[in-house]
Amino acid sequence: MASPSHVGPPKVCGTRQLRGGRGSFSVRNYLGRDPPRHGVMAARFRPPSSGGVGSDSHPGSTSGGPMQSRHASRWFATTAAALAAALIMSPTAVSEPAPGEPPGGPPETSQGRGPELNINAAERREARGPRPEVPLVSGLDMPSSYPFQPTLEVFPEDETDRSYVADLIGYADIAPRLNELMAESDRVSVQLVGESTLGKDLYLITVTAPETAAETRRQTAWREMIQTEPAKASRDARLKAGYKKPIWFSANIHGNEWEGTDASLNYIEDLVSAPWSEVSDLLTTHRLYFSVSLNPDGRVLGTRATSLGFDANRDMITNVNPEAASFVRSTQSILPLYQADLHGYTGILQVEPCGPPHGENYEYDLFIPHAYAAALQVEEDVVAAAIPDNPLSSAGGIRIPYRDTPTGWDDYPPIFTAQYAAYYGALANTVELPLRRVNVQGVGSVQTPERAAVNTAVAEQTIRSIVDYVSENSDDILANQIEFFRRGVEGKPKSSLTLETIASVPGPEQWKPLWDVADNQDPVTLPRAYVIPVGDGQRSVSDATRLVEQLLFHDIEVRTLNRDTRVGDTTYPRGSYVVDMHQAKRALANTLLDLGTDISDKVPLMYDISAWSYSYLWGATVDKVGLTTDAPINGTKLVSAPTRQAAIPARAQYVTFDVAGVEDFRALNRLLDEDAMVWLLDSGEAVVAPQSHRLAIDVALDLDIAFRSSSTAQAAAVQGGEAKLLEDIRLGYTGNQDDRESLAQLGFTDATPLSTSIITADPSVLDDLDVLWLGGGLSFGSSQSAGRDAVEEWVGEGNSIIGRGSSALTAARSFGLLTATARSGNGDGNGIVAVDTPADSVFAAHPQDSAFVYPAVSFVDLGEGTKVEQSYAAGNPLLAGHWRATNSTNGPLEAGGNASVISAESANGARALVFGTSVFFRTHPKGGLSQAATAIFWAAPDAAAGSASTSSELAEATP
Repeated sequence: MASPSHVGPPKVCGTRQLRGGRGSFSVRNYLGRDPPRHGVMAARFRPPSSGGVGSDSHPGSTSGGPMQSRHASRWFATTAAALAAALIMSPTAVSEPAPGEPPGGPPETSQGRGPELNINAAERREARGPRPEVPLVSGLDMPSSYPFQPTLEVFPEDETDRSYVADLIGYADIAPRLNELMAESDRVSVQLVGESTLGKDLYLITVTAPETAAETRRQTAWREMIQTEPAKASRDARLKAGYKKPIWFSANIHGNEWEGTDASLNYIEDLVSAPWSEVSDLLTTHRLYFSVSLNPDGRVLGTRATSLGFDANRDMITNVNPEAASFVRSTQSILPLYQADLHGYTGILQVEPCGPPHGENYEYDLFIPHAYAAALQVEEDVVAAAIPDNPLSSAGGIRIPYRDTPTGWDDYPPIFTAQYAAYYGALANTVELPLRRVNVQGVGSVQTPERAAVNTAVAEQTIRSIVDYVSENSDDILANQIEFFRRGVEGKPKSSLTLETIASVPGPEQWKPLWDVADNQDPVTLPRAYVIPVGDGQRSVSDATRLVEQLLFHDIEVRTLNRDTRVGDTTYPRGSYVVDMHQAKRALANTLLDLGTDISDKVPLMYDISAWSYSYLWGATVDKVGLTTDAPINGTKLVSAPTRQAAIPARAQYVTFDVAGVEDFRALNRLLDEDAMVWLLDSGEAVVAPQSHRLAIDVALDLDIAFRSSSTAQAAAVQGGEAKLLEDIRLGYTGNQDDRESLAQLGFTDATPLSTSIITADPSVLDDLDVLWLGGGLSFGSSQSAGRDAVEEWVGEGNSIIGRGSSALTAARSFGLLTATARSGNGDGNGIVAVDTPADSVFAAHPQDSAFVYPAVSFVDLGEGTKVEQSYAAGNPLLAGHWRATNSTNGPLEAGGNASVISAESANGARALVFGTSVFFRTHPKGGLSQAATAIFWAAPDAAAGSASTSSELAEATP
C-alpha cells in the first residue's frame, strides 16, 4: 500500500510552526553568541495516557520503564552472591576465571560522510560530559500496546540553536510538537530510548494503527520467531499475513546535517492528518519508526560530532557515545525491514547501496536486489517531483554509489548506521541530501533557509518513495530477512556473491549488469565457534570480560563450558566462553570477531577503516575453532552476563592482581587515587599492602578484579627493590578526543589537557606533573620560548614523555630524550598488523601479537640508547585492511621488520617512549589502550626512593 504522497505536494517553503516558528531568526541575530556547554537533566515523563511498557521486548525482560534491562534482576542477584563468596574465600583461592574535519564542515571531496572531527583536549575539557557505561544487555523495553503516549519533558528554548539559522525546528521545539501530535492522534507513539552526552532526550516515534496488548504481544512473538526460529517463521501463514513490517528512518546523527529531522516530522504530520481511509492499509500492515535526532547536542551546537567529540557514525561497534549505543539498541528492538539514515550533503541527492568492496559477511544476494531497486524508485520519484532548485546529475538523475561511484564509497565496515543495521537482515542505506552548508563570517558553517527548504522537500520525497517501495514489496523483503536469519541459525556455509553466482539470485535484476569483479565478495570460512578461554590460556581476564559484555550488548549469543572440554588439540577450562556460529546474529558475530582480509589490491581507495576485530585488537585471547559444518561443542549453557571474577582473601595481607587489561589499569589508578600502597612488578602484576586491604576489597567488588595472596617470589621482588612503589600519577596530555577518552577509560580521569599555548602562558602548569602523554604535537614557535624552556627544564628534572606518532617523536627528539627517524606509511593506509615483542620489552609481561594502524609509523636510524620495544613483523606485516605503497617508503613491505615502538632513558632518569601504532584510534583497540598505560606506568617515577620500612613490613606479612 502506498504512503499518502497525495496528501500534499512536497513542502518547499518553511512556513509551518513545525519548523520552529523562528522565521525572524537570522544569521545576524546569531553573531556573537556562544553555544551552551552543559545540559540539564530533569524528570523524564509522566505515566502514559494509554498503553504501557514491558511486553514488547526480548524474552525475559521486565517492565518498569523504557530503558530497564531484561536481565537486570538476575544480574544483581548473581552479583550479590558472587561478591559474598569472594569475601569469605581462603587466602590462596581465586575465583574461576580519525583525520580531522576542517572548519566549515567536511571538504567537498568527502561528499558529506566525511572524516570525524578532531577535538582539541583543552577545548573539550569542560564539555566532555559523562562517559557512558556499556550496558550488559541488548535491546530496549518497548511499549506493551499502542499508542504509548507519555507527556514528554519540554526543554528550555535555546536561541543559539543552529537549527534556527536555517528556519528549521530547534531541539527544544521537538518535544512540544510531539506532545501535540500525540494529543491529536492515536496513530502516534513516542518513547525515550536514551540520552545524549549532555542529557538531551533521544526520541523514538512510532506511527502505526492502534494495537491492544494482546496484538502487541503477538507482534513481539512474531519478531522473535523471525530471528530465533526462522524456518518456522517461513512456514507461518498467520505471521506472513499479520506481521506489521517495520520501516525505520533516522536522522541528524551528524549534528550539522539538520533537514532529515524536519522532513521526518513533516511526514509524520502527514500520516497523522491524512484521512484514515488513505493510510489504513499502510498503518495496519506496518510500523513506521522515526529517530528524528540521533545527535541533539550536535544539532544545537551545529557540530558534526557529539559532545564527546566523536563522530557517532563511526561508533556502531565501539560504542563510546551514548548516541551510538542508543542506535544499536533501537536496531535490535525494531528489527527493521528497511532502515534509512538521513544525512547531507553531496551536491546532488545520493541514495545507497554502495560501491565495492562489499563486506564479506553480508548476505549480499538477499540485500542488493531490492536495495538497488528501491534506490531507482527514489530516483524516479524525485526526478518526477521536479522540486525547485533541487540539482540533478548530468544524466538527469541522482547519485547511487553502486552504479555511479566505483571506489571511495563502500559498505565494507560495520561502523556506520546503515551498514550496522544490515547485519540484522535489513535493507539499509545512507541518504545524503544535496545542498551543502555555507560559511558565514563570524558564524562558521551554517545552512541557509532557502537551501534547507530544498533539502527538506527532497528528504520528504525520499521518505515517501522508500515507504512506497517497501510497502509494495514487503512480502518478498520479509522472506529475505527470514532467510538471512535461517542461514545463521542453521549454520549454513557462507556463500559469497560473485560474478559466477549472480545469475541464480532471484528478485529484481536491475543490479546484475552493473556487478563486476571488484564487487565480488571475498570468501569467508566460518568456524564452528570462537572460544574465549579462561585460566592460563587467557592474556587478560578483564579484557575477556569486557569483550563478552560487548558481544552481549550486540545481541550475540555467548555460552560457557560446563566442564573442561577438548576442542581440537586444545583443552579449554570450565567457564571458558563459546560463541557458537550457529546463531541468528552469526554474520554480525563473525564480522566482529574474525580477522578480516587484506583488500589492498581490490580497490584503489577506501572510504574509512578497512579492518577491525575484537579478537585481534581488544586485548583478550580468542581462538577460532573448527568449521561451521562440524558438530557442536557440547556441554555449554547460554549466559546473559559474563562470569564475575571479583575475588580477594578475607584476611588483610599482601595481595596481587594481574595488570594486563583496561579494567586492571582502571583498578590500579583507583587504588592510587585513594592513596593505597601499591607496587608494580616486572611480571605485570601489582602488589597491594595489607594496610590498603579495605580499598582492595572495594576495587575487587566495584571493578570485578581478582586478587590473590602474594607469593614468596613477589615478596622477594618487593624486598629486593625490584618492584616499583607507585603513587598517583600526575599526567598531562595533548591530543584530541581519542586521547582524552582513552586515558579516562584507563582511569586517568584527572589528566591535565595541555598545549604549547597553555604551557607558554603558564609554565607552572608543569610543576605538578610526572609524565606527559603526547597525542598531538608539542612544537613551540619562536614566540613561545618560555613554554619550550619550561618543558626543557621539566625534562631536565627527570620527568618523562610518552606519546604516539611522528609528532611525539619530534617532541621527544627535540628535548634530547631519544634519536630516531619516523617513516610514515601511506596516510590512507589502515588495518591490523602483526607485531613482535622482544623478551626484554616494556610489554613483555603481557605481549600482544597484533596492533591497529591508521596510518602506520615505523622508526629507523635509531640512535645510541634508543631501544626497540616492539616491531612490525618482517616482510608484509599487514594482516587485514587496505595499505598500498604510493612511494618508495610508505608501503607495508617498507615497514616490515622496522620498529613500531621505541624508548630511551636519560642519565637523569627521564624516559621517553613513542608508539608508531594507533593505540588510541577512536578508543577502539582496547589492547592498544593497555599498552599505552603500561608505558605511562613504566615512565612514572618510583615513589620508594629507598624506603626500607615497606620491605620489612612485607617480609613479616607474607607467608
